Amino acid sequence: MPANRPAPAAEKTALHPRNPHRARYDFPALVGSSPALAAFVRPTGFGEESVDFSNPAAVKALNQALLQHFYGIGHWDIPPGYLCPPIPGRADYVHYLADLLADGNAGTVPTGPAVRVLDVGTGANCIYPILGSRAYGWQFVGTDTDPIAVRNAQRMVAANPLLAGIAIRLQPRFDRIFDGLLRPDDAFDLTMCNPPFHASAAEAAAGTQRKINHLSTQKRAVPALNFGGKASELWCAGGEAGFVERLVAESAAFATQCRWFTTLISQKTTLPGVYAALRRVQATEVCTVAMAQGQKISRFVAWTFLDSAQQAAWRAARWGASNRPLNLKTCSKSSSQAIKRFKAP
Repeated sequence: MPANRPAPAAEKTALHPRNPHRARYDFPALVGSSPALAAFVRPTGFGEESVDFSNPAAVKALNQALLQHFYGIGHWDIPPGYLCPPIPGRADYVHYLADLLADGNAGTVPTGPAVRVLDVGTGANCIYPILGSRAYGWQFVGTDTDPIAVRNAQRMVAANPLLAGIAIRLQPRFDRIFDGLLRPDDAFDLTMCNPPFHASAAEAAAGTQRKINHLSTQKRAVPALNFGGKASELWCAGGEAGFVERLVAESAAFATQCRWFTTLISQKTTLPGVYAALRRVQATEVCTVAMAQGQKISRFVAWTFLDSAQQAAWRAARWGASNRPLNLKTCSKSSSQAIKRFKAP
């Protein structure tokens, strides 16, 4: 092997054991599933193939191919300028959520439509409901404050019969998350959220430019954290910390309508404020679940207001018909160890 050629990339062992994207991209197979991707595939100079990850059209074509190849989704698109998510990392959140449910269910992931998930801020891409419904058969309600994003997500759901278990709702108030959206008869086994990261439009623009500059100088491009994004997807007053603290505060008003509330936390420095907010609302139980994707370290925080008896009753009432083992290892040692559980003080 020439001295200046890097060793072949190993399997992405940092990703969840059930994540189907642990192997490097198989571009011939992806092009076979989605021929439109072929226009963007180029040799890297090391005898390999890749796409230009600084090109939003290439990233979108890659996502379309991944969704077709791995999930059977034939119609996926986003309006210009909207967030184009990296699918391998998004899938990790879904699989670790499945482990969280399995952790309280004798190691078995509850599957099928009896499990209902609320995705806060689903975006025009609707990626979490797509991945979760296809991986585990869960039902989803995706929500967003952006009417364009809601309409696009609704169009994609309608165009793909495999996504019949997904509903999309508009949250008409920008200053609310659950209030005005959840109905009295709603019950969710999980909520999930990828909160806006930045505190201002200027901060978001600077972060996107740094990302583009980094990608354009890489000889062997790697996937960006995201590409594009509208204001509500990238920033809000108070940034990640402010959004999550509002999420926690509102969750207390709907304590009995959800088994686990969860949110991604990108910045470790956000955690102390989140834990303080959870103490204020008197969450019964709190978990922090670590996730690693290459050099990027992330995590999500989960909390519940249900005591052990209420959790057992919830499980018996809602998952009784769903507790069939998957045809794979449901809760691996490595992933179950990632769940750091403690009682909220």
